[in-house]
Amino acid sequence: MNSETRTCQNCHNPFTIEPEDFQFYEKIKVPPPTFCPECRLIRRYAWRNERALYKTHCAHCDQDIFSAYPADSPFPVFCHNCWFSDAWDPLSYGREYDFSRSFFEQVDDLFKNVPRLNLFHLNAINSPYANITRDVKDVYLSYSVVEAEEIFYSKNIDRSRQMFDCFAMEDSEQCMGSMYGEKDYDIAYSFLTGSSLNSMFLFDSQNASDCFLSTNLRSRKYVLRNKQYSKEEYKSERQKIDTGSYATFSRLVEEFKKMPLRYPRKYADILKSVNATGNILANVKNARHIFECYDMEDTAYCGRNFALKDSLDVNNSGLGSELIYEYVSGGKLDRGLKFCVACFGSSRDLEYCGWCKSSSDLLGCFGLQNKKFCILNKEYPEQEYRSLRERIMRQMGEMPYMGKNGTVYRYGEFFPTEMSPFGYNESLSQEQYPLTKAKALAFGYRWRDPDIKNPVIDIRAGDLPDHIKDTNEDILSKTIGCAHQGSCDHLCTVGFRVIQRELEFYKKLNVPLPRLCPNCRYYDRLTLRTPWKLWHRKCHCAGEKSENGVYANTGTHPSHAKGEHCPNEFETSYAPERPEIVYCESCYNSEVA
Repeated sequence: MNSETRTCQNCHNPFTIEPEDFQFYEKIKVPPPTFCPECRLIRRYAWRNERALYKTHCAHCDQDIFSAYPADSPFPVFCHNCWFSDAWDPLSYGREYDFSRSFFEQVDDLFKNVPRLNLFHLNAINSPYANITRDVKDVYLSYSVVEAEEIFYSKNIDRSRQMFDCFAMEDSEQCMGSMYGEKDYDIAYSFLTGSSLNSMFLFDSQNASDCFLSTNLRSRKYVLRNKQYSKEEYKSERQKIDTGSYATFSRLVEEFKKMPLRYPRKYADILKSVNATGNILANVKNARHIFECYDMEDTAYCGRNFALKDSLDVNNSGLGSELIYEYVSGGKLDRGLKFCVACFGSSRDLEYCGWCKSSSDLLGCFGLQNKKFCILNKEYPEQEYRSLRERIMRQMGEMPYMGKNGTVYRYGEFFPTEMSPFGYNESLSQEQYPLTKAKALAFGYRWRDPDIKNPVIDIRAGDLPDHIKDTNEDILSKTIGCAHQGSCDHLCTVGFRVIQRELEFYKKLNVPLPRLCPNCRYYDRLTLRTPWKLWHRKCHCAGEKSENGVYANTGTHPSHAKGEHCPNEFETSYAPERPEIVYCESCYNSEVA
């Protein structure tokens, strides 16, 4: 079987379906996709809202709640206790399948009637203002957090505690403003670190301690601006830098952002892996075009997954699941799920379902728990279910749903984006592929204009004291005006507050108060991340220097003779127009060893 190039019916750009893809589609009995991988990701992530939260009330018990769904949503929203209780029966919303209407129309009707869970959290203690959490305690305005405690303004945090404004950190403690860290302690404003401690402004460093504003460190101590010092010298130099001043801190941030441009970057951060392409990977095998994943095998077009096997087009799922396709926000130990959203509890053989738990053999269902052989939330005997399912599969081809932008939805397509309960700007699609309102609407995506926010601002960002030492606890009772003033597309809250635990950490770390609200700070951090896309490029090592002449090599490179350009090529998430110096693994390792 050969690869085939087809045209995406959404963006109209060409994309390639590889032989391994065709084999998988045949294995799970689905037709090849008509959307390219990027448009498929956008379509899935349009169904995942993490941080756009609204004050509303439970439609069952009437208590005040925070919800991922605004009050004007077409469906009822229940609090956690009510949704998981026996006070309502999802089967009561079941209906007969109508062969005079398209499948997706009927699924949309069902999804707009069945009650939804306000926020997703399991075994969460004192964490009412967090979303998508499991086994957590004291989590505040944080999202996608697992087995963690005291997490604030952070996302994608696993098995960690006391984290502030962090992203994609695991097994770490007492960190702030950092991204892509593992087994770190007391690390601040750093990127791509591991087993490091008591350091600030590190980039791509492992096993570093007592270091500052440095990159490409390996098992180093007392390094400042990539210069080695003795312990006493380092302490003296470090004391000269007052990070508590906002003016000084801002200059350090800009220096930190420019620092990596002077040193080679590894084409991708891939550890202990075989036959893998993507970025931020560990322990993966036979994986293509996957990002921020570990313990994966035989997968492609995935992101933010763990322990997933034999699956394609999956996001935010895994943990022992397999044979999964076109799926987002899943649980663990699932098998055979296709075109689903947020199903969990070891479910099996679900298609076009949402928020179903511990169920099997469902088609087009929502909110069912411990059920099987259901279509549109109506139960059937097994043989009748299977017969009706086959009829519906054929009807989906004969009577497809027509999307708002002219796209055609038959069996094999994920839910249409316009059926998502979220605006494009509320969803993770906006994080991966930012669009203006006009462009989003042109694609047929929904857009939710921000609610008019007129908080009483007690102090503007520009009027905050420059130094953290001049900030007293009076600030805890004041609403600070975000410097963006709601002018961005970052879900700006316009005003924000500092909480007690946060202020204590700022003072301990000696860093100034933030000038941006938590959402704007998050989007600002994302500028350091490369996209979930790959480009075929050549190594920038030109022999004794980098191609641009900025970096002079210090080591011996076994991949090429001295003075000759490295011949290695690779797939990288660094786009050709980016300014970074990108080395292959061999040349990079020669420089950081």
